[in-house]
Amino acid sequence: MPIQFDVDPTVAQLAAFTADFVREVVIPAERECGGSVHDAPEALRETLQKAAREAGVFAPHVPTRWGGHGLDLRGQAAVFEAAGYSLLGPLALNCAAPDEGNMHLLEKVATGEQQQRYLRPLAAGESRSCFAMTEPAPGAGADPRSLRTTATRVPGGWRIDGRKWFITGAQGADFTIVMARTSGGPGDPGGATMFLVDAETPGMHLVRTIDTLDESLFAGHSEIVFEECVVGEEQVLGAVDRGFEGAQVRLGPARMTHCMRWLGAARRAQDVALERAGSRMAFGSALGDLGMVQQMLADSEIDIEASRALILRTAWELDAASSAASQLTSVSKTFVAEAVNRVVDRAVQICGALGVSAEDAPLARLFREVRPFRIYDGPSETHRFAIARRALRPYRQPSPEWPRRRRAGWR
Repeated sequence: MPIQFDVDPTVAQLAAFTADFVREVVIPAERECGGSVHDAPEALRETLQKAAREAGVFAPHVPTRWGGHGLDLRGQAAVFEAAGYSLLGPLALNCAAPDEGNMHLLEKVATGEQQQRYLRPLAAGESRSCFAMTEPAPGAGADPRSLRTTATRVPGGWRIDGRKWFITGAQGADFTIVMARTSGGPGDPGGATMFLVDAETPGMHLVRTIDTLDESLFAGHSEIVFEECVVGEEQVLGAVDRGFEGAQVRLGPARMTHCMRWLGAARRAQDVALERAGSRMAFGSALGDLGMVQQMLADSEIDIEASRALILRTAWELDAASSAASQLTSVSKTFVAEAVNRVVDRAVQICGALGVSAEDAPLARLFREVRPFRIYDGPSETHRFAIARRALRPYRQPSPEWPRRRRAGWR
């Protein structure tokens, strides 16, 4: 099947409506709070999401049977980019991390009863969630096999013990999806299980909210301790000991939706730079007529277009459940994360003093927000390791093709 990059007219219209909604409703709200929502009241989220429903742009990614628009990943690419033009756009559309990824996971993995209990209110914006996998060193981080949180069978269910940190959205979340080891030990490739843990479950304690460089993810990032936290057998999400495999259902698409949203932020930074370069006079001409500024603007246009093309290609592969999706997901996440940083950095440089002002332009807060993207959902170095390993795989396997492949590679 040939890869299609054209956008369905219905999707293009939804993206246009989203762009208008973000400019008219969301950006003013972002300016008012300075883009910082780590400690924002629930009323802000509820107000923005109510406005999104009224504008007809709410939940573009959610299947229609749960009240959304039911877009595939290629469709989401256009709409999420439009939403990401504001730091609060994804929150307004209910397609922000971690809830968006958790909705996808629950739709694919949860039982019917679990979907009614957890997915239905989450998709409607009536609840919030978080995904608890990352742990302080030496626990699970870029290498999930280092998982140390344990879940032990007890009468009627499981007892969870361990410490998680950098758990986005945990403060005030209605439930947590927890990754815990049910067999093996740290370093083993399997033996993990996902559990659904309701807020206020005895033994689950939110220790602190971590002060971080970024501030635009609602409720911030928290550290959580599980001490003899007992959940029922019905709280197992997916299969016991197959948690890492289940998490892949979430992680691949979630990496791409991160790319889509942050590409919107890069476009906004480039628009600010273009406006400044076209109007600011320096050295007897418009800033945009100077060669070095033109090169920065051109390089940013290249980064944006290349990022969008990679996102669409990878989204198509994921929608088609292609075997190439894993490699392209890592390629796209690495490239887009670094391209977005380059675009915002150039915009700051072009705008000079305006670029570092927190009050007169959005670039300072965009710069602060996009830097962690090179770490979140796997640092660039980890993805490069995976990319190289997959690329080398055919050349490491003894087969009749080996001599021919080796010679072809040397020509």
